[in-house]
Formats: sequence, C-alpha cells, structure tokens
Amino acid sequence: MQRILLASAAACIVMLGVAHDAAAWQRSKSVTTWRGTYSAQGSGSCAYGACQRSYTATGPYGRSVSRHGSISRDADSVDYSRTTTGPYGRSVTRSGSISRY
Repeated sequence: MQRILLASAAACIVMLGVAHDAAAWQRSKSVTTWRGTYSAQGSGSCAYGACQRSYTATGPYGRSVSRHGSISRDADSVDYSRTTTGPYGRSVTRSGSISRY
C-alpha cells in the first residue's frame, strides 16, 4: 500500500512540474509621438527547461528591428543563443554556454 501511495505522489509531483514548466506569453504595445507611431510585439514560451522569445519593434517610417533568442538548461550547463536583425537586414548572432564546472 505504501508503494502505491509513494508512486502516486511521485506521479503527481512530476505532472505538476510539467504543468508548471509549460508557459507562453504574448505582448504588444504602441506609442504615438510627434514623430509618428512606434509599435512593438513580443512573444515567448518555456517548456521542459528551454525558453524561446521573439521581439519586433517598428518605427514610424516602417523600419523594424527584431530579436529572436533561446536558452536551455540541463543539470550541468546553460546554453543560449540570440539573433538581432536591424532595419537594413544585417544581423548579429551571439551564443554561448555556461558550465557549472
């Protein structure tokens, strides 16, 4: 009987952990100034130790800057990557890993 209760408790903890890790969000905002309207949209999600996000900002003349990034973790390290693209199509990518040891 104790084994059944222990197995049930462990299964509940695992299910709650999975439900807690899964998350998504989305945001948008616009601001109007004397120069025109600026807008921004962003979204992201996290599940199972990995998160991703995207962000785009647009100015009054239609030029945009976007950034896409991700990060993941395991027991010993964290890996990340980010790409930013400017209004003229040029992009910069940064990535790396941080190790516990």
